[in-house]
Amino acid sequence: MNLPKELSISVIIPVYNGGESFRQCLLRISASILKPTEVIVVADGDKDDSWQVAADWGAKVIRLKENSGPAQARNVGVVAAEGEILFFVDADVAIAPDTINRVRLAFTEDASLAAVIGSYDDTPGASNFLSQYKNLLHHYTHQNANEDAFTFWGACGAIRRDIFLAMGGFDENYRRPCVEDIELGYRLKAAGYKIRLDKALQVKHLKQWGIVSLVKADVCDRALPWTQLILRQGEMRSDLNLAWSSRVSVILVYSLLLTLFASFWLHPLLIFSMIISLLLIIINLSIYRFFLYKRGIIFTFKVLPWHWFYYFYSGLAFIMGMIYVKF
Repeated sequence: MNLPKELSISVIIPVYNGGESFRQCLLRISASILKPTEVIVVADGDKDDSWQVAADWGAKVIRLKENSGPAQARNVGVVAAEGEILFFVDADVAIAPDTINRVRLAFTEDASLAAVIGSYDDTPGASNFLSQYKNLLHHYTHQNANEDAFTFWGACGAIRRDIFLAMGGFDENYRRPCVEDIELGYRLKAAGYKIRLDKALQVKHLKQWGIVSLVKADVCDRALPWTQLILRQGEMRSDLNLAWSSRVSVILVYSLLLTLFASFWLHPLLIFSMIISLLLIIINLSIYRFFLYKRGIIFTFKVLPWHWFYYFYSGLAFIMGMIYVKF
C-alpha cells in the first residue's frame, strides 16, 4: 500500500510592530503537535524588535525597509519559502496545537483542493467588550458560512504553492491590511479552483479592538474596498458578511432611523419604529441567541446597539463605495 506523501508546509507571518501578541503567535507555533517545515517572518518595516524576537525564536527573517502592507510582505515571504503548502498566519493570531496538522490533512485528503481557510475561535484573547463582540461575531459568521468558500483569508489560510504562484500572489496595490485576501479568493474561484472553509480549523485572535480602531477597520479597510471589489466583479454572493439577512438588516436600520426622525412630527410612526426594531431582532435572532449562550443576557443587550451600528456604517460604506466606482 502506498502511503500519501507528507506535504511540506511553510508558515508565513507578516509582522509590523507585533508586540506581545506576536510573541504569543510564535509560542503557539512552538507548541504545535506537527511542526512546519519552516517559519518565515517578514518584518514589514517594523519599528519595534519584532524581527529580533522572530530571529531569536528561530524563524527565517526577512526585513523590509518600509511598511508596504501584508500583501507585499506575504508575497516576499513566498519567494523565500520552500514548502509545497503556504500557510499564512497573522502576527496577532495564536494557532491551536492541531492547526498545522489539520492544514496538512485537508490537502492530503483532497487532491483537488487549492486552498483552505479557517475561522477565529470563540475565546478571543482580549477581554474588553468590543474585542469579545467583534471576534465572536467573526466566529459566528464563519461557522455559519458555506464550506464551499469564495474568498481566501490571510489570518489563517493555506494554499498550494504552485497555484499561488500561478495566480500571481496577493495584489500589492493593497497597501493596508484590507481585502487583499478576499481579492485573491475571487481570482481563485474565477479560475475554477476549489477553496474550502474548514470550520474546525480555528485560531485565537489576540487583537484588542477599541471604538476608533474597530470602526476604521470595518469601514476603511473592509467595507469600502470590498464594495469596490464587488462592483468591479459584478457579483455579490449571499454568504459571510454579504448574506441576505445582513442586506435586509441594513435596509431596516436605515428605515428605523428614518421613522424615528419623522416621528418627532408624526408620532404614530413610533409604532413603525417598534415594528422595525422587532423585525431586526427576529432576522438576527440566531446571532443574538449565540451571544446569549456564549456571554449571557447583559452582554447580548450591549451587542444590540453595536450590531445595528455595524449595519448602519456598512450600508454607508457601500453607498460611498458605489459613488467612488461610478464617479
